[in-house]
Amino acid sequence: MEANELQLQLFNHLKESLPQHLSLVDGLCELLDLSPDSVYRRIRGEKPITLNELKRICEHYHFSIDQLLQLENETVLFQAPGVTSIHGEHYDYLEGMLQQFKYFNSFKTKEIQYLCKDVPFWYFYLFPEMAAFKTFFWSRTINNHPSLANKKFSLHEFPFHDCYLLGQQLLHEFNEIPSIELWNLESINSTINQVAYYKDAGLFGNRDDFEAVVASFLRVIDHLQVQAENGVKFIPGTSDVGYRAPLHFYVNELILGNNTILISLDNQRISTVTYSVLSYLMTKDERFAGKAYATFNTLLSRATLISKTGEKDRNRFFNALRDKVDVLRTPVHR
Repeated sequence: MEANELQLQLFNHLKESLPQHLSLVDGLCELLDLSPDSVYRRIRGEKPITLNELKRICEHYHFSIDQLLQLENETVLFQAPGVTSIHGEHYDYLEGMLQQFKYFNSFKTKEIQYLCKDVPFWYFYLFPEMAAFKTFFWSRTINNHPSLANKKFSLHEFPFHDCYLLGQQLLHEFNEIPSIELWNLESINSTINQVAYYKDAGLFGNRDDFEAVVASFLRVIDHLQVQAENGVKFIPGTSDVGYRAPLHFYVNELILGNNTILISLDNQRISTVTYSVLSYLMTKDERFAGKAYATFNTLLSRATLISKTGEKDRNRFFNALRDKVDVLRTPVHR
């Protein structure tokens, strides 16, 4: 393949990857510190781009040169947001996710498909008590935040109000995107285990804090059932006025998912996989997306749709989730 043809393909790919309202020329002028005329000459293939310019373009647009060269290997380039952070604040993590969802919403057509091993992260910010507990748990137990060492969870001492409000913004953006969620009865197990661990280890400040978190957990499940019943996503307490994105809620009894998130944006696809509990990897590699989407659709064909239909299956599923949470209140006999 000629170098000129490769350069034309590079810029054509970049144009297709951007939301329609963003200008590739303006972005390249700023990135490469070039005039519009110089950028247009490169886009048309009249002026070869330098290796340094190619490096800056690939870094800025998260583009793999392997994709351009169409190398026949099994290497996939992933972006890992936050990988350079040593002691990241949970607020910053939420802010990063919020910016990702705003980016997704900048596209005309979009859809999210989620293979749930756990409850999708943002749903814990539906109600303040569960939001506070999960923020404390992730910050203290997963991220080893030094300020929380040897601290007990207390709604009075650690309300994490800023994180809750940021989580609400994240939910607002998420609710603008049509989604397909594939759940399993085990999808709430990790959160149940976290609450049970804190209870048994004496890490709740008092019994009232524990009861408030369990009650909030049940409210999350109640709201998810109402969303499934109506087939749309919305913030608790909001009116019916305005757009609410459709939700297709499936129950899969065959396997437990792995928190793979597949995002379709106009004519591109992004695949996201989690690692290290909260961290995630993202790729635009079409080979990876093709395999991930095929697997998701295969599982979907063997799952039960319980949104807007299947009332008996829907009630059975959510009642089973509530029963699992209620067990947390059972005293442990030693």
